[in-house]
Amino acid sequence: MPKTANPPIEQLPDWLRHSGLRPTRQRLALAKLLFGRGHRHVTAEELHDQALAAGVHVSLATVYNTLHQFTAAGLLRSVTVEGSPGYFDTNTVDHHHFYCEEDGTLVDIEGSAITLTGLPPPPAGSSVERVEVIVRLRPK
Repeated sequence: MPKTANPPIEQLPDWLRHSGLRPTRQRLALAKLLFGRGHRHVTAEELHDQALAAGVHVSLATVYNTLHQFTAAGLLRSVTVEGSPGYFDTNTVDHHHFYCEEDGTLVDIEGSAITLTGLPPPPAGSSVERVEVIVRLRPK
């Protein structure tokens, strides 16, 4: 099962196992909240609030740990925008983002919609893994 596609809810345990994670009760509950609504961007605090509202009793530390485990397993991408909380993105294919400074929302930009030229060579002993562009927006 590819890591980039969100699986149906009933396949989440196998999806987590395939990604090297044990499908614990808390991981499954958080995965259902994360991946049950299509691609989205959430902060740990938002997911924690959603979990509590859904009757899933987890600590904020557990939410952070789970999000970082999902990111390390390739199920999420971390998106950091200066001056904002860290976001976790369920869309793991190459893409970019609009960031609305007024309300802190992220909107996906198709990866092929931005063309980069003139990227300098990386320092010796390293290679470019990916390039992510964040376009900051504010109201007119």
